[in-house]
Amino acid sequence: MNEAGSSISVAAADDERWMMQAIELSHQSLYITAPNPRVACLIVKEGQLLASGVTQQAGGPHAEVMALRQAQERGLDVKGATFYVTLEPCSHHGRTPPCADALVKAAPARVVVAMADPNPLVAGQGIARLRAAGIQVATSVCTEQALAVNPGFVARMTRGTPWLWLKSAASLDGQTALRNGVSQWITGPQARADGHHWRARSCVVLSGLGTVRADNPQLSVRDVATTRQPIKAIIDTRLEIDEKARLLDGSKTWIFTCNDNPEKSARLAQLNAQVVVMPGRNGGVDLPAVMRWLGQHEVNEVHVEGGARLNGALLQSGCVDELLVYLAPIVLGQGLGMYQLQAMETLDQALRFEFFETLAMGADVRLRARLGSRWQELLKAVGGP
Repeated sequence: MNEAGSSISVAAADDERWMMQAIELSHQSLYITAPNPRVACLIVKEGQLLASGVTQQAGGPHAEVMALRQAQERGLDVKGATFYVTLEPCSHHGRTPPCADALVKAAPARVVVAMADPNPLVAGQGIARLRAAGIQVATSVCTEQALAVNPGFVARMTRGTPWLWLKSAASLDGQTALRNGVSQWITGPQARADGHHWRARSCVVLSGLGTVRADNPQLSVRDVATTRQPIKAIIDTRLEIDEKARLLDGSKTWIFTCNDNPEKSARLAQLNAQVVVMPGRNGGVDLPAVMRWLGQHEVNEVHVEGGARLNGALLQSGCVDELLVYLAPIVLGQGLGMYQLQAMETLDQALRFEFFETLAMGADVRLRARLGSRWQELLKAVGGP
């Protein structure tokens, strides 16, 4: 390799190293930014990190502004620096002014962007504004890693529905409970605490009436620290939920039903529960219609903790993007399975997911699998390979 090629390789490696640091930093905003994306910004000059920032709660400053404020507080000159941003700087007036304008004013030499913003209000305009100001812009650096922090935002912007994962805790033989319904506890404390992390990062925790009746769950985040609780949502076809259910604790709740019952809906409204009447499908609530409704209400990520019936219905209606499975090293025999699906006649009918992560959780294992085609669609939308 000649000297010029070697210099390019070193520069690319430096960009990737700094961008991965920015992506790691963006995890600090996992629980707070919805419906906005989780974004981080690093300001680097002559190989030294000057300042950094992450996007705050909706309506608060974005990552670029937070980093610039930190640099100003430290009395540092950012002119001629390189800014590493995990998402294209916004170019429109939303809840806050355009970040692209703030960067132009700061006069960096370069801006390195992990992924393009799929928001139609931005969609390349932020990058174009930087280049028009004479700032060098490098794009598509660590794109897939950046997307992993924001699949729900990208999904909502590109297809109008949130990114949905099904969470299950099961034995090695795929049972989530004994035949009598006893399920506490199949998995250990580390797996259960990790499950609360996934609740906390979601916009909505979705369950079904069967689970509400069987377990009387709270559906709240308890095992991780968060300033924001996700909205609770229940699929209740005939609006039969017990008005004394523990989840109806005054926190925001959506109940999706096919039964228009104004009197009960009014009582539930006193508990901060909104009844949403949806069309029916296959004897239940039209689940794809629910996903569209959630997208229209700025929901990025949906965490499902339901029973086999709801899980199976979501799978068969094409609403599931990802499986989040905690497997315990125990065998339970005949019990309650993870997914209630119609019998298949051939393997070609199988719903095929792709494993992409395996992680030990104490004595248990966390498996994650997703629909590869859907992931590739998101990746393409943000400028990935």
